[in-house]
Amino acid sequence: MAAEAHKMEYNSQREKLAIAEYGRNIQNLLDHVVKIEDDEERQKHANRMVALMLQMNPQSKNLAEYKEKLWRHAFMITDYKLNVKTPTGEVPAETERRLKPQQIPYPTGKSKKRHYGHLVQDMIDKAIEMEDEEKKSAFVTVIASYMKLAYQTWNREHYVNDEIIKKDLNELSGGKLEVAENVSIDYTKSQSMVRQKRKSNRNNHKGRSNNNNRYKRRR
Repeated sequence: MAAEAHKMEYNSQREKLAIAEYGRNIQNLLDHVVKIEDDEERQKHANRMVALMLQMNPQSKNLAEYKEKLWRHAFMITDYKLNVKTPTGEVPAETERRLKPQQIPYPTGKSKKRHYGHLVQDMIDKAIEMEDEEKKSAFVTVIASYMKLAYQTWNREHYVNDEIIKKDLNELSGGKLEVAENVSIDYTKSQSMVRQKRKSNRNNHKGRSNNNNRYKRRR
């Protein structure tokens, strides 16, 4: 028993795994492929190894792109000593391992009032570009109502009055949008107002259509 215990090999004593997700067996097999002298035989075994790696991590989306990734991993696991051809003809180079990922810039919003969110600023920009004044006015009321709801969600402990929301809306729009003093910006009321406006427009359109039909029948 003492002799068997002496022969035990711990992972900490073994060669470090290049890509842990494939395990040590894949790494050992690829190291064996590197040592095959016959080019055709080496290529055949490399193809089989990539197929095995694919079975371990099956992907249903963009299979061709995923296979390219597996070939890059195979070269990386063998420390780029694998002398075979890839299906695309491109041979991964060791410099790829040292490439740093492109830095993603920190999102900097236009608004300093971040508690309203980026969606509000997008809605404001869209409202500024609207040409129909009636629709624009209704949309601005909806925006202000949403801002009030967002403010209340963000700061539940403090009461928010309509004047604060109207002031913030005017500031976020660069002075291009404002809500009339007599207009309520309660979210539920504004939504109800929009629905009533749409219903009224549909009824007006339906009435005009019925009048046209009566006129045609008379003729």
